[in-house]
Amino acid sequence: MIEVLLGSTSCEQVLLYILNREEGYPREIARFFNVDYRPIRNQLDKLEAGGILCSRSVGRTLLYSFNPRCPYLKELKSLLQKVMTFCPDDMKEMLVMNRRRPRRQGKPL
Repeated sequence: MIEVLLGSTSCEQVLLYILNREEGYPREIARFFNVDYRPIRNQLDKLEAGGILCSRSVGRTLLYSFNPRCPYLKELKSLLQKVMTFCPDDMKEMLVMNRRRPRRQGKPL
């Protein structure tokens, strides 16, 4: 929706993913949106160089999250939240549902 402002669809995907999940790594984001890894990686590098995102190492993986020192972070998040209101319901639900661990065996649904 705002790829015109941001310059690409992959940039919008990265920002929406990190807004909802609070952090992510390139392959995870690429798998979620079913896109190629390389454009996601390039956008993460650009956003980190621009000071919008910051990364930290966890083992051999770089986890990206919003940079708390970004001067316009509050405004950017409010714009992205507005964009989320216009996203399809199934995509919103998938972004918000953040299961990272397997369910306990025998647990009722």
